[in-house]
Amino acid sequence: MSVLKTVTTTVFGLALMGAVLTPGAKADDWNRKTVMTFSGPVEIPGVHLKGWGVLPAGTYVFKILDSQSDRHIVQIFNQEETQVYATILAIPNYRLRATDRTVVTFRERPAGQPEALRAWFYPGKNWGEEFVYPRAKAVELAKETNSPVLYTTADLPLEVNKPIMTATEPEVVQLKQAPIMAIQPTGEDVEIAAVVTPVPAAELKPDAAPVQVATAVLPRTASLLPLFGLLGLLALGGAWGLGLVRKRGL
Repeated sequence: MSVLKTVTTTVFGLALMGAVLTPGAKADDWNRKTVMTFSGPVEIPGVHLKGWGVLPAGTYVFKILDSQSDRHIVQIFNQEETQVYATILAIPNYRLRATDRTVVTFRERPAGQPEALRAWFYPGKNWGEEFVYPRAKAVELAKETNSPVLYTTADLPLEVNKPIMTATEPEVVQLKQAPIMAIQPTGEDVEIAAVVTPVPAAELKPDAAPVQVATAVLPRTASLLPLFGLLGLLALGGAWGLGLVRKRGL
């Protein structure tokens, strides 16, 4: 039953989006830049620009501002990327199968309430961003959706009046240091490991691995060519020397 609930929520979330566009250039992979268009209002967790706790239908740009091994900071921009509406704490969440398109999931809520943002998966990646809510909102969402929700126990400001936030802003630093738990529909606190599947350390930096492998393999392959050439010359020289010895013996 829980599996069916998850699938239903994911499908509904995909239906909510009018379109999802992803940049073709690999140069943007480091910040996971993704352009999304929502056909309906979407509730997001803080810290966010004052008055933007719910995103109206429209087009937005999602980016990773900063990442550590166990948590990421996600920012939501306007379409022109001139204003940050939200700076959100997220935990990497692993999935067994990557897809070739962006996937965003929502927490389905009662009629008349905006869907709540749950997770964002970038194309080609086996892990995505599970968003962390303030505790009061997490308790509410857990009861409404009958599923556990990540929350932070830190007393974070839910709204800030800064149109642009950088990685060194006090609010962002506080997000990086905030303790994280999960709340069950029953109101019981659990560790995040009970909700989020840890990502293998080797997959947190997938773009760096091929470069490291190529660096290790290419020099070894190139160094064998002169060796083969030298062996060939030695073989020819040996054959020529044996020929001279045979002629003198005759």
